Amino acid sequence: MRLGAVVPDFSAVTTKGPIKFYEWVGESSWCVLFSHPSDFTPVCTTELGKMAVLVDEFTKRNVKVLGLSCDKLESHVDWINDIKSYCLDIKGEFPYPIISDSTRDLAVQLDMISEEDKDNVELALTIRSLYIIGPDKKVKLMMVYPTSTGRNIQEILRCIDSLQLCDRKNTIATPANWVPGEKVMILPTVKDEDLDTLFPKGYEKRSMPSSVDYLRTTTDY
Repeated sequence: MRLGAVVPDFSAVTTKGPIKFYEWVGESSWCVLFSHPSDFTPVCTTELGKMAVLVDEFTKRNVKVLGLSCDKLESHVDWINDIKSYCLDIKGEFPYPIISDSTRDLAVQLDMISEEDKDNVELALTIRSLYIIGPDKKVKLMMVYPTSTGRNIQEILRCIDSLQLCDRKNTIATPANWVPGEKVMILPTVKDEDLDTLFPKGYEKRSMPSSVDYLRTTTDY
């Protein structure tokens, strides 16, 4: 998988019943599709638990959450009870489906297995791959972590905020460490004569030693 690649439609068995991906995600929703190495492991328990605790944050951004590993469905179901026991902030039923990819076919198709293990059919585990997928079913952002490092769920939400903002307003990009409400960067492709029309609430221009005119910021978004 690469940025901009179309995620193929697929059928899968999940903890919430069988799904066909395109039908499940719908035509207008975004999706976070992520893999974890194995059930009944400590870091994965924290990750899936935190995703469940914050599921309302994904929902209000019109994002559906979908997990995946190569464990059997029965294992997922048993493990969910452990996750809920560890993460007491999860309210009610576990909120999102987890795919059982025991054949590893989907993991291989979606590049969710490390290079060193991709041909190890018996022992290969999924790594911590995560794709943020737009309504057009294209990969908008990828995160790939080794099994030893748990993901920052707040960073995933921050990235979604940036992607959705820049999707709505294609004349801007978000700078390092940006969070909603802070200044964004105006793209160099925007002509100076168009700034007043595009950003009527104002913008700032920053002079640089190079004399190249490229740093312009705004909170008008």
